[in-house]
Amino acid sequence: MSTSGPKDPIWLLVRVGALSMWRRGLAIRQQSRLLTLCVALFLGGYMFMTFQLFAGALKFMGRFPGVGSMLTEPLMFLLFAFLFVLLFISNLIIGYSNLFRNREAAFLLTRPIPFESVFQWKLLESSLLASWAFLLLIAPFLAAFGYHKRVDWHFYPVSFGLLGLFVLLPGVLGCFAALVVGRFLDRKWFHILALGIGISLLLAGGAWYRGGNLGEDLANGRIIAMLDQLLNRTLFAQFPLLPSYWLTSAVMRWAEGAYAAAGFYILVILSNALFLCAVAASGLGRGFYRATAEAQGRDSVFGRWSWAQRRPQGFAALSVSWIERVLARIPGLGSEVQALIVKDGRMFWRDATQWVQTLMLFGLLAVYVFNIRYFSQQFTGSFWIHLVAFLNLGACTLNLATLTTRFVFPQFSLEGKRIWIVGMAPIGLERIVWIKFWVATSLSLVLTLSLIVLSSISLGFTAGKTALFCVATAVMTVCLNAMAVGVGAMHPNFREDQPSKIVSGFGGTLCLMLSFLYIVISVALLALVATWRTDAPPSALRITAGAAGFLVLSVSLGLTTMRLGLERVRTLEV
Repeated sequence: MSTSGPKDPIWLLVRVGALSMWRRGLAIRQQSRLLTLCVALFLGGYMFMTFQLFAGALKFMGRFPGVGSMLTEPLMFLLFAFLFVLLFISNLIIGYSNLFRNREAAFLLTRPIPFESVFQWKLLESSLLASWAFLLLIAPFLAAFGYHKRVDWHFYPVSFGLLGLFVLLPGVLGCFAALVVGRFLDRKWFHILALGIGISLLLAGGAWYRGGNLGEDLANGRIIAMLDQLLNRTLFAQFPLLPSYWLTSAVMRWAEGAYAAAGFYILVILSNALFLCAVAASGLGRGFYRATAEAQGRDSVFGRWSWAQRRPQGFAALSVSWIERVLARIPGLGSEVQALIVKDGRMFWRDATQWVQTLMLFGLLAVYVFNIRYFSQQFTGSFWIHLVAFLNLGACTLNLATLTTRFVFPQFSLEGKRIWIVGMAPIGLERIVWIKFWVATSLSLVLTLSLIVLSSISLGFTAGKTALFCVATAVMTVCLNAMAVGVGAMHPNFREDQPSKIVSGFGGTLCLMLSFLYIVISVALLALVATWRTDAPPSALRITAGAAGFLVLSVSLGLTTMRLGLERVRTLEV
């Protein structure tokens, strides 16, 4: 066990990490002050717009006497419960990558540094990487909630301090789960247990979702009965042993002036945070070392299964795979394109954190498509049908922006320090950028067009309207991939081998900012061509302006980012 104090290596690691982040920030500011200013303005505008959105939603619910207060509290419990689960999963994925797939961690383990100190540093780093988006989302909500409740000034420092304590809980629990996964990932019983838990959760979720019938109550106008049934489904978020329950109760009680009750929940959060931090500081270091030895020593995740042991080993494993045979049958794909696709695919498959996050995103998309069909049963007016249609377009493209920023943007940077090998190859770096763009665009088109067709069918759209949304989605897909590839080539990071850290940098933030702004403006332009009122169809000038503005924005933004990225690649010294 390491002793805490000024000479403890953990303080040296924290100091070096903080200085490194500060110097990277200064270097980015000196490199491009305009881009830094744009990102700062975007973040400020995002915080302001999010605050206004939450404040407007709370004000809208408050207009209904009795109903507003009945909805606000359960929705807050539900929000923090889901965010706690997402934080736990995010810490699990990032923690696993940071503990077992990080060259800095492997380097520190060879130094005369206690295992506990290395684990504490990586735990702190993983928690920061996993929690910054949560803090960016929930801070405007708490500010809007305090503004709506007309609370005293001390509500804000107390609530934001509680957020700092709260993120420690999923951070430690997620990293502990990452240790368990790293230690036993190749065990048969672990695979069976994980599969059983996943199937049980799916069955339980399906049974919970099918329970109750809201259509009859809604049709008869019994709104209170309908709300009771809806709120009964949120009771799981009010389980007293959930950390999200403690945080929500503390925030709401403090806002109401019940300081004694709020103090109780604050002490519960504080005691649990201190306990978990003490366990992480003293008891998980040696577990981290054993898990690292297991993770670095195993040759395959499924190596203990008989079917995996029968696979060819050594040079026999280098024979032509079925993927290469399939790619060879596609006309127009040269051998160099096939080799690059196979290489990127194998790198993606070998990184468990990558395909696990992909499965999670696809799972969320499946839940979205499965639930959206219920909107068509409730709205019949032209205004509401078009509103749901464009919200559906925005949801699909925002999901795509998340995928392109998370997986497409870091593709060029993942070549790493081996970029000089690829750069000296006859194929050239510019052609590599184009190949990555076309491969990502092709896969994205399959995903987005399938998603928009399924959601349009669920909403009961006509074939013509579905075709129009498919065309708009295809144009936005090409533009979003062009932005991700172009910005990734403009701001490469060959020193990092973790996609999560590459995305968390300046280039990833810029790519996400541009993608979100492009989606918001594009959906607004496309909304100009819709017939929001049957008695007032849009004029020809309005339709032409909306369609032309959308096409000009998409083409100019996509071509500009790709051109700047290719110019950066031409002058890249490898």
